[in-house]
Amino acid sequence: MRVVIAGGSGFIGRALTTRLVAAGHEAVLLSRTPHRVTGLPVGVCAVGWDGVTVEKWGDLVAGSAVVNLAGESIASGRWSERRKRRLRESRLRSTQTLVAAIERADPAPTVLVQGSAVGFYGPEEDQIFTEASPAGSGFLAELCGDWEAASSSVEDLGVRRAVIRTGVVLSPEGGALPRILLPFRLFAGGPVGHGRQWLPWIHLIDEVEAIRFLIEKSEAAGFFNLTSPNPLTNREFAKVVGKTLKRPSFMPAPALALRLLLGEMADLVLEGQRALPQRLEELGYRFRFPTAETALLDLLE
Repeated sequence: MRVVIAGGSGFIGRALTTRLVAAGHEAVLLSRTPHRVTGLPVGVCAVGWDGVTVEKWGDLVAGSAVVNLAGESIASGRWSERRKRRLRESRLRSTQTLVAAIERADPAPTVLVQGSAVGFYGPEEDQIFTEASPAGSGFLAELCGDWEAASSSVEDLGVRRAVIRTGVVLSPEGGALPRILLPFRLFAGGPVGHGRQWLPWIHLIDEVEAIRFLIEKSEAAGFFNLTSPNPLTNREFAKVVGKTLKRPSFMPAPALALRLLLGEMADLVLEGQRALPQRLEELGYRFRFPTAETALLDLLE
């Protein structure tokens, strides 16, 4: 099967490409700067797109599986009003462009895997979130809700749609883990803020294997939390990191300092969700790394 991945040049997209090729699929990456995408598996090509028009690449989605991971990184800068607009536009515009290509495709794609995040549920210390939980409030919740809704019309075309609400993806290649590890390596690690906020983490291998599972599982449609079945509070996770690295884990990062440094973006680490992958497990997915201990041992080897 051919799988077309928008936003495939990031660390999740690259890992997904590798796993898809290993499973016998053909992978095509859509990138705004294809000439900069190097180190891909043999046979994988990067095709240029601007996220606005469907010329030169739109025919690729015909009869393919489509994965939409496109969007500017949430964690790459302070959330000024201008940046919030960019985060929103980068997701909605690219998704609308993919939908336009799908509407023109003959035959239609077999499936669209639509990116989103557990930020959809909003912050909550006590509540457990499954895919049946309603949307929360705040910037991230609204952004995720609008991103999801932007591709809903493909279902009217008969295209199966699986929406992935991803948690904190753990990988030494990118994302949050290198930033989490740095203070521990300097013997200054510990919880962030009060430490009671939940960390809905997932190992990178489970992230990409779950996406592959949803592509291949013909009955997989609707919403799916891509998180470990065993989330931890920030304080608990810090203890596991300290134990794995053999470093202390009692030096808290003050919430006020993070607010001053990061502004509203500090919500990414000071707030969290206890999100569980209920529907993914019901469909039969088995996690390779269900606990933080096994995940970190693997990642830090």
